[in-house]
Amino acid sequence: MKHQYVIEEFKLEESWRLFRIIGEFVEGVDRLHDLGPAVSIFGSARTKPGTPYYEKAREIAALMVENGFNVITGGGGGIMEAANRGATEAGGKSVGLNINLPFEQKPNPYSNINVEFNYFFIRKVMFVKYASAYVIMPGGFGTMDELFEAVTLIQTQRVMPLPLVLFGTEYWGGLIDWIKARMLEAGTISEGDLDIIKLTDDPEEIVEFVKASKKD
Repeated sequence: MKHQYVIEEFKLEESWRLFRIIGEFVEGVDRLHDLGPAVSIFGSARTKPGTPYYEKAREIAALMVENGFNVITGGGGGIMEAANRGATEAGGKSVGLNINLPFEQKPNPYSNINVEFNYFFIRKVMFVKYASAYVIMPGGFGTMDELFEAVTLIQTQRVMPLPLVLFGTEYWGGLIDWIKARMLEAGTISEGDLDIIKLTDDPEEIVEFVKASKKD
């Protein structure tokens, strides 16, 4: 019997599903263990080629490669495609961590290292484990999930305090204002937690920020 949702697989043959999970972890580690310094770039799968944010993601990825960093994305279309494209065009390692979904997600042709996942949580571990920084382009629910998971891991000191950059003040500015007006005012976060996130519209500033953090 085929289940619609991956989580339903745990209701049957749980032990065998655990082997499948372990297998995905092992494959991810084997494929990426010698990747070298890399930046994970997140963003919408729906952003079209030629649009401003697509071209900026492509530019940022190329700049990262030119400055000694490889690029990791979710391997799909939109921003992910743009970042993989920019990294490949610049001659770097361009990683696509593709997730098998019933809609929307199809591997893009620009990644030169591809790893397939069935489980989101394993895929997200790979994003975090092999990244020296996170660049968050405009995106939807999936991008928000990746953003706040990274913020939470840094805030709770479960990972090193790596650079986390939101690109696009017009897109993300309202979210930052809400965080300050609601979370900070209510005392659910601390003033210092705001320092985790950097907001910018300048690709060169992102590169310099990441490079400076690497030296520290």
